[in-house]
Amino acid sequence: MNYQTYMPSEALAGFVKCYWTLEDESAGPLQRQVIVPDGCMEMIFHDGDLYRQYLDGNNSIIQPRCFVFGQFTVPLSIAPTGRTGIFAARFYPGGFMPFCTLPVTALEDRAVSLEDLYAQEGALLSSAVVEAGTVAQKIGHVEAFLLCRVLDQKVVDEIARATAELMTGVNGRMPIGKLAETLAISRRQLERRFASVVGLSPKQLSKIIRLQAVLKPLLRGQFDNLTALAYDKDYYDQAHFIRDFREFTGYTPKQFYGAQLELSRLFYSAG
Repeated sequence: MNYQTYMPSEALAGFVKCYWTLEDESAGPLQRQVIVPDGCMEMIFHDGDLYRQYLDGNNSIIQPRCFVFGQFTVPLSIAPTGRTGIFAARFYPGGFMPFCTLPVTALEDRAVSLEDLYAQEGALLSSAVVEAGTVAQKIGHVEAFLLCRVLDQKVVDEIARATAELMTGVNGRMPIGKLAETLAISRRQLERRFASVVGLSPKQLSKIIRLQAVLKPLLRGQFDNLTALAYDKDYYDQAHFIRDFREFTGYTPKQFYGAQLELSRLFYSAG
């Protein structure tokens, strides 16, 4: 698999974390892959074959060709149905809210087609990006589409954005009460505004960010032992660490190495 990332324009740098592409012409066995929640929503375009998304048990659906995937709160299990060709925009936590035509909470754990989100405009964007011949052209189409909506957006919730930035800066280690105090807002107000913008509660995102801080060295093999790694990231004890780990990956730390995590390893290897 060939995974590449690209930076957004300065005008969108506060919303879009990066653009990325994934190509795989392999004709080998089409295996399930597990994607771990990272607090970021994505706008995804398939110019290759579509992906199958597994639901409860062995039930599955075929994802749309072009869609936004909302915040996912459980491990995402997917598999290619053939050749992989993906272009995507990854948004910061809360970064997609100005562009969303539905409450962001309505997208939780769902792939919603661009046509459902933006009607004819979404269909036109989908066609333009899928048919574009170069990555630069794909980025240009998406940026033009997003910039029109930034200009129309009167209010971007700076409290929610600042909260997400603070959480990320301390690897999810700051208690929610302390976050509210730092931002001079009541905890209840913070939780309500945050969920409406990010699509997760502050507590959920904090747990995801803290686990991400563990997964990066884990997937890169940059650690001595799991116990030391857990305590270094401020987990209270092993039981707490294992519980959160299983919630967001579907595995215990020991099972994790045998899991189908090639996509997750690719994402982390590029930073």
